[in-house]
Amino acid sequence: MSIDAIARPVAAPIHNEARFDVIVIGSGIGGLVTATQLAAKGAKVLVLERYLIPGGSAGYFEREGYRFDVGASMIFGFGTQGTTNLLTRALAAVGQQIDTIPDPVQVCYHLPDGFDLKVHRDYEKFLQALTATFPHEAKGIRQFYDECWAVFNCLNAMELLSLEEPRYLTRVFFQHPFACLGLVKYLPQNVGEVARRYISDPDLLKFIDMECYIWSVVPAEKTPMINAGMVFSDRHYGGINYPRGGVGQIAQKLVAGLEKAGSQILYRARVTEILMENGRAVGVKLANGKEFRAKRIVSNATRWDTFEKLLPQDSMPRSERKWQQRYQKSPSFFSMHLGVKAEVLPPDTDCHHVLLEDWTQMEASHGTIFVSIPTLLDPDLAPAGHHIIHTFAPSWMSDWEGLSPTAYQQKKEAIATQIIDRLERIFPGLSAALDYQEAGTPRTHRRFLGRDDGTYGPIPRRKLMGLLGMPFNRTAIPGLYCVGDSTFPGQGLNAVAFSGFACAHRIAVDLGFS
Repeated sequence: MSIDAIARPVAAPIHNEARFDVIVIGSGIGGLVTATQLAAKGAKVLVLERYLIPGGSAGYFEREGYRFDVGASMIFGFGTQGTTNLLTRALAAVGQQIDTIPDPVQVCYHLPDGFDLKVHRDYEKFLQALTATFPHEAKGIRQFYDECWAVFNCLNAMELLSLEEPRYLTRVFFQHPFACLGLVKYLPQNVGEVARRYISDPDLLKFIDMECYIWSVVPAEKTPMINAGMVFSDRHYGGINYPRGGVGQIAQKLVAGLEKAGSQILYRARVTEILMENGRAVGVKLANGKEFRAKRIVSNATRWDTFEKLLPQDSMPRSERKWQQRYQKSPSFFSMHLGVKAEVLPPDTDCHHVLLEDWTQMEASHGTIFVSIPTLLDPDLAPAGHHIIHTFAPSWMSDWEGLSPTAYQQKKEAIATQIIDRLERIFPGLSAALDYQEAGTPRTHRRFLGRDDGTYGPIPRRKLMGLLGMPFNRTAIPGLYCVGDSTFPGQGLNAVAFSGFACAHRIAVDLGFS
C-alpha cells in the first residue's frame, strides 16, 4: 500500500530526556485502550507508532475517492448497555464518542450444498432460520446457543478488568459470585465439546466450526467457549455496529482522547529494541537511535515480535518458550480492496458474507472467503454510485516467500482473479463492475502492520483447555507487559480492548494510579 494518500498527523516534539510513566509500543486498539485508560487516570504515557496513522489492522487508507478499512468491518463492542461494550467505554473514558450504524444482519453464509443462512441481529429470528434447515436438531440448537448466552451473561455482569489483580478478583467475586463461578466452569472448555453435548448432525457441527472459524481462525474444537459466548451472544445483545466514517475512526478518536488527557503519540517511531537494565525493561530504542525511558513498557506487538526481535534471544523467558510450544502463528490474509459500480449489488444485499464451496477446504489457503461491504452502511466511504467490497481469505507467508518480483505479481493477479470468479456466485457481474482493485498478501501485512509473518494472531497447535493457556498482561520480565491478541482473551477488536482494559488496570495498580 502506498502511503501518499494518507493525511500525516503532526505530533508535538518529544525530548529524549523526557521521562514517562508508561511507553506503549504500537497503536493497535489494545495499545491505545491501555494508553487512554492510563492517561485518564493521570499517567504520563507515550505511544510509539511505526506508521503514519494509528490503528494497525483497525486503520484505513484512501484511494481515488474510496476510504478502505485495512481489516475487518464487522465490529463488536459498540453497544449501549451492560459491561461488554468495551469500545464505547474506552472512548467515553477520554471524553470521546463515535456515531455508529447498526447492522441488522451479522453475516450471510454461503456454504457447500447450497446452504445459505443469515445470522440476524434478532436472536429468535436467527434460531428460526437455522432450525428451518435442521428441524431435527431444534432442541439442540437452542440448548447450545442458550449455553453461549450463559457464558455471556457471566461476563456481562461484571466490570472487565485485570484477572491478575487480587483485590479486583476478590471484589468481583463477592459482588457476583455465581457469575464468577460460571466463568471458572467455562474457562477450560472449548466450543466443540459443548456443541457435541447437544448436537449430533455432522453438517450442523460443520456449521458450528464455521461460526468459530470466521473470527478465531480455528474450528470449534480449538475455540475457547469464553470467546464464543461473547461473540455468539453479543451480536444479538449489543449487535454489530459500524463506525460512521470507517473503522479508522476508532483509533483516531482514541488518539484525540489520549492527547486531550495530556499524553502523546509519536508517528514514524519504529521501536527496534526494548532496553534492559539489571534484568528489567526500562525503555526503548528507535530505528533512528533515539531512546525513551519509562517506569513500565507495554508491547502491543505480537509475542513473536516482542520476544524474538525486540529483546535478545538469550533473554526469552522459559514461560514464553512453553507458550510457543502450545501456540503457533495463525495464517495471514490475501486481501482485496475493490471499488465497484453500485448496480452490481441488489438492493437487499447485506454487509458481510462468508463463502465456502467445499467443507474440506475451510482451513486451506484461500479456502474460505470473507466479504465486507461497509458502504451499504456508510455510503460516504465511496464515490457516488459506487460501493466498496473488501474481500479476504486466509493465506500463509510460506506461500509467498522466495518469489521473484515478476512471479510475486503474477501470483497476486492469479489469486485475485480466482477470488473474483468465485464471488460471481454471490454477486453476478462483479468482474465487469470493477472500478478499482488493490491486492495485498501476507508480505503486505508484515510490512505495514509490523506483524511477524503477517499473522492474524496466535492459534493453538493442538486442542487446549479453553483459555487457560493464554497469558495475561504481565510477562516474566519485570517492567514489561504485553497487550493485544497475543494475550487473554485473544483476537478481535472487542477482545483486544478487553486486554487493554486489563493491562491498564494492572499497571495502574502497580504504579499507584488506581
